[in-house]
Amino acid sequence: MMTKDIPNIGIYVIGDEILSGKRQDAHLSKAIEILKARGLQLSWAEYLGDDPARLVASFKRSLATNDLVFSFGGIGATPDDFTRQTSAEALNVPIERHAGAVAEIEAQFGEAAYPKRVLMADFPKGAELIPNPVNRIAGFSVKQHYFMPGFPQMSHPMMEWVLDTHYQHFFHQVVIHESSILVMDAGESNLLDLMNEMTSKYHTLRLFSLPRLDERRTIELGMKGNNESITQAMAEIKAKITVLGYTWSDLPK
Repeated sequence: MMTKDIPNIGIYVIGDEILSGKRQDAHLSKAIEILKARGLQLSWAEYLGDDPARLVASFKRSLATNDLVFSFGGIGATPDDFTRQTSAEALNVPIERHAGAVAEIEAQFGEAAYPKRVLMADFPKGAELIPNPVNRIAGFSVKQHYFMPGFPQMSHPMMEWVLDTHYQHFFHQVVIHESSILVMDAGESNLLDLMNEMTSKYHTLRLFSLPRLDERRTIELGMKGNNESITQAMAEIKAKITVLGYTWSDLPK
């Protein structure tokens, strides 16, 4: 959990085209950006192909939690789109036509809504709508799970709408501080005992170690968290690195 009150936030990116490389994922980096602008952070991300059994299993797992989840892709009406049906199966509810979604599609396409486009108004029973600002073919939500199209120009504004409409009370509650140094000429194995010691001592912080594959062997070593212990922890790390005989330099926070 990010805090006692703010739920973990996760994303699903769905589609064989992502796993095969036919299309590059545009959702992970943008979701992180959207959340960061609101003082939130992503807890997990999962890539899924167009595999109904795997989709059902993943949805069942996250629906059993209090996580806030955004799902991108698979809500169309073609034979390779399974998100609507598998989310309903995971919830153990039937698919039914949503009158509000039908109205949106009719308003956009008129008579051309029938007989095919209207199929995209079939959602799990009890679902609520997520308005689509591009073509009015709505996404849907159930139990803090928000299912949106795979098209970034549609789904990213839809994600922003969900957050700004329903979750403003979570915005900027926690300021995550981060501080790190660049350690020269050390491998992670040389610093492992120090890392374990700091992790045990400062259990409310999260240590990170990022080796760099450059000409000179270096490691970015730091701590992040939401309290003032970072200053103390980093001072201790710097002192211990010096005692170990390695040089270091500060990095921008």
